[in-house]
Amino acid sequence: MANAVLVSDMLRGFLEEGYPLYCGERARRIIPNVQRLLEKELARGSKIFFLCDHHDPDDPEFKMFPPHAIEGTVEAEVIPELAKYKGEIIPKKTFSSFFDTPLEDRLKKLKPKKVIVCGVCTHICVLSAVSDARIRGYDVEVLVDCVASFDEKAHHFALDYMEQVLGAKLISPKVSQAKPARFEPSEEVLSGETADVYFVRTVDILRRERLNPVATMEVFAGRGGVFCGIDEVKALLARVLPKGKSEVWALAEGETISKKEVVLRITAPYQSYGMYETAIDGILAHCSGWATAARECVEAARGIPVVSFGARHVHPSVAGLMDYAAVVGGCAGCSSVAGAKLAGIEPSGTIPHALILIIGDTAKATLAFDKHMPAGVPRVSLVDTFKDEAEESVLVAQALGKKLTSVRLDTPPERGRVTPGLVREVRARLDMAGFKKVKIFASGGINVERIKQFIEEGAPVDGFGVGSYISEAKPIDFTADLHEVGGKPIAKRGRIPGVTPNPRLKRIL
Repeated sequence: MANAVLVSDMLRGFLEEGYPLYCGERARRIIPNVQRLLEKELARGSKIFFLCDHHDPDDPEFKMFPPHAIEGTVEAEVIPELAKYKGEIIPKKTFSSFFDTPLEDRLKKLKPKKVIVCGVCTHICVLSAVSDARIRGYDVEVLVDCVASFDEKAHHFALDYMEQVLGAKLISPKVSQAKPARFEPSEEVLSGETADVYFVRTVDILRRERLNPVATMEVFAGRGGVFCGIDEVKALLARVLPKGKSEVWALAEGETISKKEVVLRITAPYQSYGMYETAIDGILAHCSGWATAARECVEAARGIPVVSFGARHVHPSVAGLMDYAAVVGGCAGCSSVAGAKLAGIEPSGTIPHALILIIGDTAKATLAFDKHMPAGVPRVSLVDTFKDEAEESVLVAQALGKKLTSVRLDTPPERGRVTPGLVREVRARLDMAGFKKVKIFASGGINVERIKQFIEEGAPVDGFGVGSYISEAKPIDFTADLHEVGGKPIAKRGRIPGVTPNPRLKRIL
């Protein structure tokens, strides 16, 4: 059964500058996300419907809004970036995609598995489409990074309403940015130096007793979260398990897990893996804890990118792993070179206060950065060192012009931290100076609660840098138990003997 994708008002009049109801740069940023959505759904055989304002010249709606998207004008055309995708254009003259349009009949014939809604504006036509579809009994999904509005506060109110009142499912951009990583187990792990000594002694005793039965060990989670670290565990097991005499089944990197769920099952001669139980549990515990904290931030941000800035808060030997786990959890980037290398992405960062303090001027420091860094590195300036953040933002923007991508606000606690009000002021000052395309990135003590505050107050933040909330995340306890020895079901008291069914497991070795 195919899906139906409702693309609301992705029209030139709303998404191209110069028209009276242009929704702004933030709305334009969803265009690549909508393109990816349409490509994916068309490949699945889904049906695309472009719901498009086509107003009469004397439309009553023009008493509320300026005349726009009049039938036959350029404003009423689907933007060129989406016009190439195969879909049916359905004109509409009201906020509703269903009222006095053929959409209802089309959906009755299609009988879609679900209805996916995207486009603009979130709190007007998108909300109306979701409401109409839910009233008619359709399962509705809204991709958070594929909807936008000219009013951020109204945008987030509408998302909450769709989810909590209408029962639509909000889909956050949770897809991991991380590419398959190449892990190499260290000699300390392979030698058993990082293992609990009783496992080392156990394997030694069994070797001396010439006992090496095929045993099945299952690993389960102490609480729910995001599963991470299995690719590193797989690399370890690939080194130590005998070829042709073992099986490993597991969930995939980045999957959501529940409490007590079996996430990993190893069947092999016990001596080959018994000493590595400590390492396996530890890898999964920390990586899953970091990934879960990152996912919490990403979900709270509702489509606004989150970058992991936590490398400075952990031991350098694990900084890369922490950042990699954050990317698996959904972060759009990370600051450490090691983490970015593992995740297969470019590291993210601005300039430190140190460079500005040494050079003595924020604009000059940013110009030096621009002079010496490769063209592909985004020009992001830190703007809270010497002057008022709003003033310094404008000065940097004037110095770099169109080269400036973003400004980063990192106001320390001594000065009240970054607040929604400060972000609004910086945005207003940049806009007044003609720098509407310069983004605002907030960092410094950012956590889930503060992200929610920015969202609820409609602060025009374009990105968050999160450090200690991810780096200090509580590990998820993982426990390993033997459930079969020599083909016979077995378990300690309190556990059920025999293999625990979990159809989600896939064989990885």
